[in-house]
Amino acid sequence: MVQVTVTLPDGSQREVPRGTLLRDVAAAISPRLANSALAAVVNDRLVDLSAPLDHDVSLRLVTSKSPEALELYRHSTAHLLAAAVTNLFPGTQCGIGPATGEGFFYDFVVERPFVPQDLKAIEAKMHELAKGDLAYERQMMSKEDAKLHFADRGEPLKVELIEEKGGPVVSCYTIKGAFIDFCTGPHVPSTKHLKAFKLLSISNAYWKGNADNQAMQRVYGTAFFSNKDLKAHLQRLEEAKKRDHRKLGRELKLFLFHQWAPGAPFWLAKGTVLYNLLANYMREVLYPAGYVELKTPVVFKKALWETSGHWEHYRDKMFLVESADSQPMGVKAMNCPGHMLVFASEVRSYRDLPLRFHEQTPLHRNEASGVLAGLTRVRQFAQDDAHCFVTEDQIGEEVTRLLRLVERVYGDFQLEPELRLSTRPEEFLGDLAQWDRAETQLKNALDDVGLPFTIDEGDGTFYGPKVDVDVTDAIGRKWQCATIQLDYQLPRRFDLKYIGADNAEHCPVVIHRAIFGSFERFVALLIEHYAGAFPMWLAPVQVIVLPIADRHAEYAETVRTQLTEVGLRAEVDMRQEKIGYKIREAQLQKIPYMLVAGDREVSEATVAVRSRVGGDQGPRTIDEFRNAAIHEVQCRTGAATGN
Repeated sequence: MVQVTVTLPDGSQREVPRGTLLRDVAAAISPRLANSALAAVVNDRLVDLSAPLDHDVSLRLVTSKSPEALELYRHSTAHLLAAAVTNLFPGTQCGIGPATGEGFFYDFVVERPFVPQDLKAIEAKMHELAKGDLAYERQMMSKEDAKLHFADRGEPLKVELIEEKGGPVVSCYTIKGAFIDFCTGPHVPSTKHLKAFKLLSISNAYWKGNADNQAMQRVYGTAFFSNKDLKAHLQRLEEAKKRDHRKLGRELKLFLFHQWAPGAPFWLAKGTVLYNLLANYMREVLYPAGYVELKTPVVFKKALWETSGHWEHYRDKMFLVESADSQPMGVKAMNCPGHMLVFASEVRSYRDLPLRFHEQTPLHRNEASGVLAGLTRVRQFAQDDAHCFVTEDQIGEEVTRLLRLVERVYGDFQLEPELRLSTRPEEFLGDLAQWDRAETQLKNALDDVGLPFTIDEGDGTFYGPKVDVDVTDAIGRKWQCATIQLDYQLPRRFDLKYIGADNAEHCPVVIHRAIFGSFERFVALLIEHYAGAFPMWLAPVQVIVLPIADRHAEYAETVRTQLTEVGLRAEVDMRQEKIGYKIREAQLQKIPYMLVAGDREVSEATVAVRSRVGGDQGPRTIDEFRNAAIHEVQCRTGAATGN
C-alpha cells in the first residue's frame, strides 16, 4: 500500500495510507482532537475533514481557537440558514450566503417579503437542524450536470453562478437530507457544531447588488463558538443601536436628510456648529504644519478628467453636466486634479518643496441609492483633503510628519490608530525599483514613529503604495479613516515639473492624504463614539442657563452674555417649565453644564452648577465657572463615556 507523509506543525511526521481521510488522521493523533476539529489547513489551503490525502502534505488541524475558524463557522451557519428557509418556504430561490466580519447573510428570492415572525420560525428551524447532527457533504459534479441539477430545482440564479464561476468540474455541498448549494467550501463536518447563533434582521437586496436585477430578501445573522461570546456581541449591538448616529442626529437636532436631495445632508444649527468646529480645528492643526488652504472649482471640463484618468475609470461615479455651449463637464468628485493645476500654475523650485495644499470644498459622487447610509455613505461631502508635493528623497520624512500628525489628531478625540501598509498590487504603474524605494521609505517612516502596523501584501493602489489607518471607537468597532497614498502617476499625467538643485527639470511625487476622511463620516464616527455626549470643546451647546422663574430671566441672560463674551457656547432656557423638567431636557440634549439661577444665585451673584457627568457641583461665582470652563475647553478633556 502506498504511504504518504503528513508533516504536523511541531515538525513531527506520520505515515498514512494514500486516500486516508483527514478526519481519520485527526482521530489517529487524538480522539479529543478529532472531536474538536472543524477543518484542516493542507499546504496552506483550508479544506474539509472529509478530504482524502493523495500526496505528502503539511497539515494543521483547525479548531475553534484557530484564526480561520470563525469565518468557517459562520459560512457553515449561513448554509444552515438557507436550509431552514428552503424547508419552511418551498419554492425559495437561493442567492449567495457569505460570512462577514460581524456574522453572515444569505439572499433569497421569496414569494412574499419576510416579516419579523418569520425570523423566529427560521431560527427555530435552524436549531432543529443543528441538533439533527446532519453532515456537510461535498459532491463534485460536471459543470453541465450541476447546471441541469439546479435548473431542475427551479434555481436559475445558481445556474447563472455556475456558468460564471464554475470550472469543468464544480463542487456542491449538501446538508444531508435538507439542502444543497453550489459552493467551494469548506464547511464544518456537521450541524452539531453550530450552536451559538442568532438571526438579526431582514433587508431588501438585489441580485449581484444591481438595482436592475432580481429583487431579493437578505437575512442577516451572527454566530460565535460560545453563547457567552454571542451574548456579549448582542449586547454590543444593542449599545450600537443606542449610539446610531442617524437616531442621535435627529434627537440632538444635528442634521437631517430629505427625499428631494438624496445622499446630501442638511446640517442644522447645532450640526453646523459641530461641522465648523471640526473644519476650524483642522485648519488650526494644519497651518503650523506648513499647509496652505485652497478653494478650487466644483465643475471642470471633460478634458481635465480625461487627463487625470477619472473620465475613463471613474465616470460612472461622477455627476455629469453640460455647459451652455454644450460642452460636457464633470462635477468634482475629488480635489487632486485641481491641486495639480495649481501646482502647475507657477514655476516651482526644489526649495519650494514640500509644498502642502489642503482643501475642504464640497465634493459630489454619484453613489447608488441602495448604498446610501446616513452620514457614512453620502453623495455630497467634504474631506480634510491634502496633497503634499515632494521630491523622491523627501518621501520618508514627509510621511513621518504625516503619521505624527495623524497620531496627534486622533489623540485629541480619544481614538487609537491602527496602521496598515499596503504594498504593490499585481497590476501597477511605474517600475519595480521605484516601488521598492517607496515601500522602503514608508516602512522606515512607520518604524520611526514607533506605531505598530501590519502589512497588506498587494493591496496598494495601482499608482503607489499607501498607509491606511483604522480607529476603534468606544464600543470596539473599527472605522477606516486616514489614508496616506504615494502617487507617481498623476504628476506625470499633468506633466508637473520643478527645478532641481542641478537646474534640471524633475517630476515631483504627490502624497494624497486625509485624516478625518470625509467630515460627514467622521461626524458619524464621533456621534457614535461619544454616544452624542461630546466633550466640552466639541459640544454644540456647552452651557445652558436655567432660570427657575421669570424673575430670574434677566440674571440668566446676563450670565449667558458673560459666557459668550469669552467664546463659550451658551444658551438660556426661558420656557415656563419646572426646573426639574428643564434639567432633564438638558440632560437628554447631552449639554455638558447646566447653570441654575434662582433667588439665592441672583442675590449672591453665583450659579448652581450641574455637570452632565458629575451631577450637582454646588454654587460657584460666574468668574470661577467661566475660568474652569475655558480651561476644560483648552485642554480638550473628556472621555468617550456616553454620559
